[in-house]
Formats: sequence, structure tokens, C-alpha cells
Amino acid sequence: MTKSLSALLGTALVLAGCANQASHAPASAAPIAPAPATKPTVAADDNLNAVAWSQTALEHDLVYLETYRSAQSQLLTALKDKSWDALPTEDRTAPYKGLKPAVILDIDETVLDNSPYQARLIRNGGEYNEADWAKWCKEKRARALPGAVAFTQFAAKHGVAVIYISNRSQDLDTATIDNLRHAGLPVSGPDAFLGLGTILRGCDQVGTEKSCRRQLVGQHYRVLMQFGDQLGDFVSVLSNTDAGRNQAMVPYTKWIGSRWFVLPNPTYGSWEPALFNNEWSAPRDQRRQQKIDALRVD
Repeated sequence: MTKSLSALLGTALVLAGCANQASHAPASAAPIAPAPATKPTVAADDNLNAVAWSQTALEHDLVYLETYRSAQSQLLTALKDKSWDALPTEDRTAPYKGLKPAVILDIDETVLDNSPYQARLIRNGGEYNEADWAKWCKEKRARALPGAVAFTQFAAKHGVAVIYISNRSQDLDTATIDNLRHAGLPVSGPDAFLGLGTILRGCDQVGTEKSCRRQLVGQHYRVLMQFGDQLGDFVSVLSNTDAGRNQAMVPYTKWIGSRWFVLPNPTYGSWEPALFNNEWSAPRDQRRQQKIDALRVD
């Protein structure tokens, strides 16, 4: 084989190898698929299980039905007993003898279900704020909680005034009354809603405490029952600590289930800030850690 022939054969083999490699290489013209867009993740929220339970658990609805049915079964007995009164001692500032009968109910998570607002906070990764809360209230879309309509209508039918004491601000009165009526709850008039900002002359309002408004009701009515999801719906809590909360309830534990009816609310309430010394200004992760530290493990 001559030198020139060997060179030609070598060149041919090199070209064949390149061709073989090229046949297995990806086509340079093929487009590269873009990476799928990822939805921004929302940070874990301590309130997820609480709101999910409130919205989906049958047990939640059964507790409300049980509470309101129990109250309804006792209402006529309370009505006939002229010595029956459900105001705490410090709020009974006027004699109740001869006064018309009434029941006092909180609104939020007592007769109206605001869990959709809480669900929005979880999905958006936010926390409660006055502007968003007012916007939700003005939507007037909160549904009645199980048993609340039947009980309040029963009370109204038997001549018992239905009074709502709420820490919704007084400027939400129209929207709130519209929502109550739309949900089927009886509202005799604007005086049936006593929101935050209602003034009782001679009584000093302390924060969001409801004592002055209970006293106002007590001037006109003998209160047969009270309903709420917070201790402050029944009695003034002077110190929002474990000890202070327990002390406020000690004189009235015998009234639970007969004059006072407490409904469950794991989504929010004064019980929560009691776990972190009522310091809402503390960073969210710090408050969370203090709640974890408050858990019992034995």
C-alpha cells in the first residue's frame, strides 16, 4: 500500500466516524422546553388545621347544634323563673325584677361563621388586619352557624328579646344587621346590635371589654342566657393570663350549660395572646415559638 493510499483510507475512516457520531447527536434546531412555572409557596400557617376543622368537620357542626338545642330546651324554664338572671354580679347594676326577658349573643363564631375570612388569610399568608376584616364584613356573606337560627327564632317567638353584643365596630352596624337578617337571624331593630363604640353614660369602656354594654342591656332586660366563643363574651377578664382567665370564671362555672353557653373557636381569641404575654408586636416566629413552649408533653 502506498503512502498516498494509506492517507486516503485514514481520511475516509475519520469522516465515517464523524458521520456516525453526528447521527446520534441531538438536532441543534430542536427547541428546549421551558421549565414549568412554579406557584409561589405559602409559608406554613399555624391556623390551617383549626380553620379546616371549622369548615369541614361534622363534629364542629354537631357541637353547635348540641349547644343551641340544649339552650332551647331550657329557655322556657328560665323564662318562668323570675329569679333567673345570667348577668355577672358586676354587670347587674339595675334591679331586674319586672324587666322584659332577653338573651345576649356574641356574633362572630357564635351566630355567624367567618371562617372564609380566616381561610383567605391562610391562602395569602397574611394576618388579621382591620381593613380586610371590615371589607369581609361589608360583603355580608357570613353564614349562620348550626342551631343559631332555630334558637334565636324560638326565643323571639316566645317574647324574648335577642340582643347581639359584638366587637365589630359600630360603623359596621348596617352591614352586620343586613348579614344577620340575610342569614335568617331575628333582628328587632338597630338597638339589637351593640357594637364596639356603643356608649353607656357613666361607664368607662376598657379596650374591647363588653361589660358596659352588658350593663346597658341589664338596665332594660332580665338576661336569661348568654352565648359566646370567648370568656369576654360573658364576664370581664382583668388580666389575660392563665391565672387571670381562670379567676374570672371561678364564680360562674355552675352557670355553664344553663345560663352561659360557650362555643368552640380554635381559630382565634384571647386564649392565643395569653400564650405569648399578649405581645402582638413580637415577630410572628417568636410568637409561634412561645406557643410551642406552652405545650404540655406529659
